[in-house]
Amino acid sequence: MRLVTVAGPPSCGKTAVLSRACGLLAARGVRTAVIKFDCLQTRDADAYAAAGITAVAALSGGLCPDHFFATNLEEAWDWAAGTGAECCVIETAGLCNRCSPHLRGALALCVVDNLMGIDAPEKIGPMLRLADMVLVTKGDLVSQAEREVYRHRIRQMNGRALIRHINGLTGQGCQELATVLSRAPDIATVTDMRLRFAMPAAVCSYCLSETRIGARYQKGNVRKAEFAPVPARDPEGEAAYAAGGPGGPREPGVSGERP
Repeated sequence: MRLVTVAGPPSCGKTAVLSRACGLLAARGVRTAVIKFDCLQTRDADAYAAAGITAVAALSGGLCPDHFFATNLEEAWDWAAGTGAECCVIETAGLCNRCSPHLRGALALCVVDNLMGIDAPEKIGPMLRLADMVLVTKGDLVSQAEREVYRHRIRQMNGRALIRHINGLTGQGCQELATVLSRAPDIATVTDMRLRFAMPAAVCSYCLSETRIGARYQKGNVRKAEFAPVPARDPEGEAAYAAGGPGGPREPGVSGERP
């Protein structure tokens, strides 16, 4: 069975493009099964069902979604195999940006949209930097110049990935995506496969449901930030600034340097 991992921030259009592409695969006689990993709630399984695609959702609830994904991957694979699918697509809700659900030896896709902000590719992390293909949605809502700049920012973060603009509503690029999915590596089992990027170490008191704030309640893997020293206050300088001294605020209608 072929295996594809698809990651991306919430509401970037993952389900729209995947349901369209999987529908095109079905028209070619290729059966797919989709597992959606999410945190609190999702209606995506219903969206896939409406498109005639076999799908199931798995919610992590109060658990770390990254570790929930990894510890349930074998069961998800077995479920997909039980449906008789030829291609297993795993969609995640972006996990925590620091991690990546992508596996070595499996096809890895990342979905982003043009409305996330020009600096978004730098913030998304390994799920974009380690992807084999990056799909960019909502390009119809920005200018051509903005699309080109955004594409350049993606290329700076991932120099080898195939980048394609895609639209799950109009179908733009979905035929090509369906072809890419149909050519994903054929895998016998996910057991003993490796993640492309290690997950963050997170075993502390807050992982174990601690809610109180304070160093005395913090145990386990705790990391403290280093904050720069606060500059000493200059009361006389502050008073002069407030009175309109050099660099201070001006009265309405007054411009230029004071005599």
